[in-house]
Amino acid sequence: MNENGGRTPLIAGNWKMNLDHLQAVAFVQKLHWTLKDAKHEADSVEVGLFPPFTDLRTVQTLLDADKIPFELGAQDLSAHDSGAYTGEVSGAFLAKLACRYVIIGHSERRAYHDETDEVVAAKVAAAHKHGLVPVICVGETAEDLEAHGSSAVPVAQLTAALAGVAAGAEVVVAYEPVWAIGSGQAATPDQAQDVAAKLRAVVREAIGDEAAARTRVLYGGSVKSSNIAGFMREPDVDGALVGGASLVPEEFAAIIRYQNHVGV
Repeated sequence: MNENGGRTPLIAGNWKMNLDHLQAVAFVQKLHWTLKDAKHEADSVEVGLFPPFTDLRTVQTLLDADKIPFELGAQDLSAHDSGAYTGEVSGAFLAKLACRYVIIGHSERRAYHDETDEVVAAKVAAAHKHGLVPVICVGETAEDLEAHGSSAVPVAQLTAALAGVAAGAEVVVAYEPVWAIGSGQAATPDQAQDVAAKLRAVVREAIGDEAAARTRVLYGGSVKSSNIAGFMREPDVDGALVGGASLVPEEFAAIIRYQNHVGV
């Protein structure tokens, strides 16, 4: 547990369209060994892996066979259960693969696939229908930041995503400052905390006090081992959604072990 209301931190690695299923096996094994060699306490931080769809079965089998204490998640899901939707993946299929989480509304899905707030809300409903925990991504571009400030767009996106969610439902929220992703320029911990606190207030208003108290709000924007500790000191930041740095086992392990960094 951490000091943020007793919420167990979640460090999630979004591999995006990287690593085939054979590379995924090597990565997971190396990450596991690296953490074991460092005597990392598995229950201090929850580790989530979000590989491409083609890797899910292989990674699931490895985690089960070797009893590796990582949670499995998918990078997206369809709003539909089944049918003539070529190329889409049902939440029912993900549940059968023992996925716990699914990323919904990632900035790249919004930008490159024109996903609207309505689509995101439908996918959140589909995730809950199949027992998956949605990792709802919200964030602003540089243009949004200039026009509306640092929280208006993420707050509006999360409000829409939670509109049909039942009180007390489990969600994870990931704040992505799109202007920071891939730029090497992260938001400051103070900026992340300000937005995270406002997002938690949205959760409280939408699905209740208890849900808000246990909902983890992640920061995702150029997260590295050199800056993760600063974010994790903030009371409303409960973890990270890590992109490029999650593809390097040693670096990702160092992020997971942020509590070992000086001053934490």
